[in-house]
Amino acid sequence: MSDPVLLFGIGATKAGTTWLYRYLAAHPDCALRSIKELHFFDTLDDRKSRDFYLRDFAHRGDTLEQRIAASDAPDQDERILHLADLRLYAHVLKKHDNDAYLAFLEDGRGSERVVGDITPAYGLLPADRLAHMAALGSDVRFVYLMRDPVERLWSHVRMIARRRADDEQAVAGTAARILDRVLSGGEDHIAIRGDYRAVLEKLAEAIDPGRSFVCTCEDLFAGDALERLCGFLGIAFLPGQREIRVHEGISADMAPEQKARAAEFLRPQYDFVANRMGRLPPVWNANRAGV
Repeated sequence: MSDPVLLFGIGATKAGTTWLYRYLAAHPDCALRSIKELHFFDTLDDRKSRDFYLRDFAHRGDTLEQRIAASDAPDQDERILHLADLRLYAHVLKKHDNDAYLAFLEDGRGSERVVGDITPAYGLLPADRLAHMAALGSDVRFVYLMRDPVERLWSHVRMIARRRADDEQAVAGTAARILDRVLSGGEDHIAIRGDYRAVLEKLAEAIDPGRSFVCTCEDLFAGDALERLCGFLGIAFLPGQREIRVHEGISADMAPEQKARAAEFLRPQYDFVANRMGRLPPVWNANRAGV
């Protein structure tokens, strides 16, 4: 059996990576484990972060185990498989051995062409770590999705606001305050997840251009990017349910003044991607102009 394509989905946050994971996990030419974000490479040098994810995997496993014991739902087999993956991968992450990690990705693969790990946090890694990842197999490929910068930022802000707000009614106000802080130079952990320029420059430095696929989620959902992505991975093109959105978050609108400020704040990202890609989707052009 030939070596698989090793796929790394490296972001961006709130740009369609969960939809992409579900599409590929259900694809007959792919063998993805039931855990989307493995956080193997972003915790190599960060014991605190590694311990956080180990606790998270343990908590998720305990919760799932209780649900399995208390239910006879039709998806019990999927739940049991996911529980097994959570328990097994916790040992892999704790050990932090490349061979164990690769074995985890490939375990159970038959004739499927692609295995992989879709963890948006990998987009924050330095170029030398991305180069290290690129050298882990004979055929390693990277996928990076981008979303309209203003919409990505607001989606990310709403996600953080939902975690921090006391109740659902307080989410909109909390989001507005968080956005104000981002646009004033604070909360940089949010802005950095949408720094497309930084990620694309690192990819160009670390990886053969033919080994990376960059597109917007707008083109993935409404254009020809999904077909091109399948060609890039060497798998059959399947249309997928592109009208389905996941993790959309609570509905709340930006104030017009905030939207204008956000467009100006993010103008360098619009300009860089426009120069890099040659064209922007319509919603990007509209928000770039502050419409």
